[in-house]
Amino acid sequence: MPNAFVHIELNTDDVNKAKKFYKGLFKWKIGPMGPGYLGIDVGKGGTGGGMTKKAMPSAPTSWLPYVEVDDVKKTIAKAKKLGAQIMVDHMPIGDMGAIGVFVDPTGAGLGVWETTKKKPAKKAKKK
Repeated sequence: MPNAFVHIELNTDDVNKAKKFYKGLFKWKIGPMGPGYLGIDVGKGGTGGGMTKKAMPSAPTSWLPYVEVDDVKKTIAKAKKLGAQIMVDHMPIGDMGAIGVFVDPTGAGLGVWETTKKKPAKKAKKK
């Protein structure tokens, strides 16, 4: 399916409280994935995610879904042209990929994710 939801992230004031709640409610594995970031493993066949402290204290606590795209920069530019307010135009995430975040014309937030394209391994030369 093109442009599938691939990641869902909770932005909250209290990451530890959220971790305790969701570990008690679901059979999720929640653990450190980076500085100030908890990864959520929902198991086989599910879309995982993460938990992090809100970047802006005035922002609401909310879940933010991410959709997979081929090119974050092009998608963000297209979203802007269609009337979105851009929150993050392009942010690399280590060597894994990059994200962008926007608020659509109806007020809903959405993230986009681009996986870093791995170069094919070079074949060994035959002797």
